[in-house]
Amino acid sequence: MRRWFALIVVLLALPSAASARGLHVVGDRLIGDNGQPVALHGVNRSGTEYACIQGWGMFDGPNDAASVRAMASWHVNFVRVPLNEDCWLGINRVKPRYGGANYRRAIVRYVKLLHRYGMYVELSLIWAAPGRHQATYQAGGPDEDHAPAVWAGLARTFRHDPNVILAPWGETIVDARCFLHGGVCEATYGPHNTRYRVAGMQQAVNVMRSAGYRGVISIPGIDYANDLSGWLAHEPRDPRHQLIAEAHVYGKNVCDTVACLDRTMAAVAAHVPLIFGEVGETYDGSSCGHAFMQTFLTWADAHHVGYAAWTWDTWGTCLSLISSYSGTPANDYGRWVHGYYTG
Repeated sequence: MRRWFALIVVLLALPSAASARGLHVVGDRLIGDNGQPVALHGVNRSGTEYACIQGWGMFDGPNDAASVRAMASWHVNFVRVPLNEDCWLGINRVKPRYGGANYRRAIVRYVKLLHRYGMYVELSLIWAAPGRHQATYQAGGPDEDHAPAVWAGLARTFRHDPNVILAPWGETIVDARCFLHGGVCEATYGPHNTRYRVAGMQQAVNVMRSAGYRGVISIPGIDYANDLSGWLAHEPRDPRHQLIAEAHVYGKNVCDTVACLDRTMAAVAAHVPLIFGEVGETYDGSSCGHAFMQTFLTWADAHHVGYAAWTWDTWGTCLSLISSYSGTPANDYGRWVHGYYTG
């Protein structure tokens, strides 16, 4: 009787088939509108985190239907879009043309375009800065000064979009306790290493839920999202039970072997949905091959883990998937990912 009662409590806590709409979490799987598990395989579309703060645009490269059709030709069903805090809020001397309401409208339009081609979207805050510092790179953790306002704005803007995942932060270097609860910890910013107050992931969940967002929230690990060993012990509380875990995995990371993935990430993937929000070859550009990607994606598929390859940009580096926005693979890395996705 007690076991049946416990099961009923768990089922009541989950979104019902009648009430769930769009992407949602049930146990350790992401489920779509049709009630079936969703396997996310996609790309990062970098540019929206840096072009605006650098003052020359909002996107790096085209953001039109033709460029999204090129993604679709790779059988991509998931796109991660990085965001800039100052640009979203229109603060700290961002050019009005590229910040505030103009930036927010551009992101909304792009999300709708991606949806039109059957793609789920993760919106991830990654460039931020405390006080009057400009958000010109990824700090050690989200700042209490501005990040909560971005989280609330994202939640209000996308509260009616059931196919968006909101990620309150990308990569952190603070410890797991500070990342969960916030406070003044290891995070510094600027040339003088100014310490600042970090806003934690529990606060992010609270803010987003209070602002009316009912969808999926992605919470990364620590150590540049490569360490998930303490994720379960520091999982934020979510009354809707719609959290997923996010890891970033590149060749020559601390955790870049099957043994490490089994030891630190498999248990998380068995508890909540897990995605590799960034995954790629060696980040220093020393490898344009595919050996690491083959290992990572094979492991991910075996453990029902989604992934977004870095990156759908024509930078000419080993981590550029494409040489043109028509979808031409850039190198062996790009050709292998293209073959894996379409095959």
